Amino acid sequence: MAPVSTARMAGRCGLRGKALGGGPRGSVRRAARPGAAAGAARCDMDPDNCNVLIAGGGGVAMDVARQLTAKGVWCTVMQRSEARRSELEPLGAVLLKGDALEDGDVSKVFDFMDECDAVVSTIGGTPADPRADSEGNIKLIEAAQKKGARKFVLVTSIGTGDSASAPPPQVYDVLKPVLEEKAKAEERLKEVAKESGMDFVIVRPGGLKSEPKTGTAVLTEDTTVCGAIHREDVAALVCDVLLSDKANGKVLSAVDEAQLFDQPDFAKFELA
Repeated sequence: MAPVSTARMAGRCGLRGKALGGGPRGSVRRAARPGAAAGAARCDMDPDNCNVLIAGGGGVAMDVARQLTAKGVWCTVMQRSEARRSELEPLGAVLLKGDALEDGDVSKVFDFMDECDAVVSTIGGTPADPRADSEGNIKLIEAAQKKGARKFVLVTSIGTGDSASAPPPQVYDVLKPVLEEKAKAEERLKEVAKESGMDFVIVRPGGLKSEPKTGTAVLTEDTTVCGAIHREDVAALVCDVLLSDKANGKVLSAVDEAQLFDQPDFAKFELA
C-alpha cells in the first residue's frame, strides 16, 4: 500500500495544525457530524464519520487500528514509542507519542485532536508495575470525558472485578496485582459514565494468543467463563462493540468457543 500523505492523515483524523512527537501538519477541519446537535437521537457510530483515539502499543491495539481504518474510521493512536509509525501511517492512522501516566502527554494528545468521538484503551502494565492499568487508564477516562467523547471502550481482562473466580487460582495469583488495578479503572469508568452520560463498554479477554483470527470468538456477560482468545479476534470484538450501541453499559468477557478452559453452558451476547 502506498504511503498516506501528511495532509490526508491530518484530514482523516480531525487534527489541529500542530504536532506532538512529529513534524508540522496541515490544519484540516471536518464538517460537523450529522446528529451532533444537542438533543439528537443516539445511534450506532458511523465509521466514515467517526474519530477514534486508540491508546496502547500492543498487538490488540495495533489490530484495532488495522481493522478500524479498514472500515473507514479516522484513527489516532497513542503509544509510548514511535517504533510503529511506519506500520500505522500507511493505514491512514496518525501516531502520537505519549505516556498515559503523564498528565501532560494525555492533555497534549487530546488537545491535538479537534474532535474525539470515542476512545479505545488497551493499555496495561505488569505485575511488577501495574500503575498503567489503573492510573493510566483513569487519566484517559477523565480526559475523554472532559473532551466530550461519546464513548469509551476499556479492554481489561477476565479475572478483573466480579470475574475474579473465573481464572484458575494459580493464574489469578500471578496476575492479581494487575487485575486489582484494572478493577479500579473499570469502576472509575462506570462512575464517569454515570456522572457525564458518556457511553462505555468494558471488554475482558481471556488468555491472549498471537495466532491468526479464528472467527469463533464470542462475548458473554457470564462472569464465570474463562479460556483463550486470539488478539486479532479480540480486536474484531472491540471494533464491533465500539460501532454498535447495543453493548453500551455492558461488561463483557471475550473468549474463543473452541478454547475454553472447560465446557460450561453460557449465554452469548449478540450484537446483531
